[in-house]
This record gives sequence, structure tokens and C-alpha cells, in this order.
Amino acid sequence: MASKRLLFALTIVIFTACADNTPVYGPYPKTGLASWHSSKITSTGEKPNRHDLICSLRKKDFGKYYKVCNTANGKCVRVRHNDFGPSRYFYNQGRIIDLSREAFSRIAGVDEGIVKVTVEEE
Repeated sequence: MASKRLLFALTIVIFTACADNTPVYGPYPKTGLASWHSSKITSTGEKPNRHDLICSLRKKDFGKYYKVCNTANGKCVRVRHNDFGPSRYFYNQGRIIDLSREAFSRIAGVDEGIVKVTVEEE
């Protein structure tokens, strides 16, 4: 019985240490990489449609609006934050925001996949 409790406690510690929901704090604007993604349900419980201008950030200020500008061509889009992401792995690789496909297509071609952007709070 004690070994089961120890195993359970150890599992909780490992899961908590590896959890991917640690928000990132810091000043804006930020410059980094953006990609697009689609999800069937967001962290806020919304079911987005394909025309939503939404984004995922490693912050928990859902409902806030951000201005995202492509540094290569100067095109900008205003998006609403409603999901948590990108994953810690991609964030550590320089990706600071994931946009909906519609939002990404307004600043770059979706076939580009990843572009350098600046992100400003509004």
C-alpha cells in the first residue's frame, strides 16, 4: 500500500514538473515567430469557426486583443486571445504566438507556415 502511495505521489510530481501550462510574463511588444493552427476546442471552451481572428499565447489573459504584424511585409491583423499555446517546446524555439488560419492568411500565405512577427497588446 505504501509503495502505491509513493508511486502515485511521484507520478503527480513528475506530471506537475512536466506540465505545459506555465504562462510567460514580460513586457510587450514581443518579436518572434508565428505559425497557424486549428483546434476543435480552445482553452476557453469555445468552438472556433474557420473565419475567427483568434490566437494562442502563453498567457492567461483570455479575451484580450493583440495586434500582430508581419515584419517582412508590414501587414497586420487584430486577434482575440482565446487559447493557450504554443507548446513549451515551440516557445523555446522562438515561436511566441499561434494564429488561426484566417488570421495568419491576412499577414502571410498559409503555405509559408512560420513568419517573423511583432505582437503588441491593445
